[in-house]
Amino acid sequence: MTDPEDRRRALAPERGRVAPIQLAHVVRRTTRLEEMIAWYRSVLAAEVVHADGMLAFLTYDDEHHRIAIAAVPGLTEPDPLAAGTDHVAFTFASLGDLLHTYVRLKGEGIEPYWCINHGPTTSMYYKDPDGNRVELQVDNMPTRDSIDRWMRSSAFAANPIGVIFDPDALLARYRAGEPLETLVAQPPLPEGATPFDMLRF
Repeated sequence: MTDPEDRRRALAPERGRVAPIQLAHVVRRTTRLEEMIAWYRSVLAAEVVHADGMLAFLTYDDEHHRIAIAAVPGLTEPDPLAAGTDHVAFTFASLGDLLHTYVRLKGEGIEPYWCINHGPTTSMYYKDPDGNRVELQVDNMPTRDSIDRWMRSSAFAANPIGVIFDPDALLARYRAGEPLETLVAQPPLPEGATPFDMLRF
């Protein structure tokens, strides 16, 4: 039983900022339930915790579910130009893990439509069967502080989008043993290009 004084302290206004401890899950609505289940199982190496033909709950870690998918009859096709959430991102532990996943998914016919070194991350963007965008990424810097410094720097202000890369070329460099520091270093923009030329939809 929680002590009454603990409860009083938990509710006290002077506690100041109280933020969530994590992003818990994402819910997708779809008319393609089985396709969506299969896609997220594959892309996230997830397991199905529950599925009943109307709802599915999937996880890939210690959270009870990270993705929920709901079958809703009669939905219209999503408008890619509508306001709303652009994408959901998932972080891998290492560049090797990200590239391993790229190879595995490519073998299953799932390929990214956009690969970009954002500076803080090396990222590969995919589209699920409904066209929702999913980012698979790895941090390019060893600590949160180093990423925070980059994102507050003039370099990031000059190019907050990043530089496109060829995933097969990056994979070849990784296999050849090139140091991780150079593999994840953001290259300069191609001559004459602007950051907005790096966008892909």
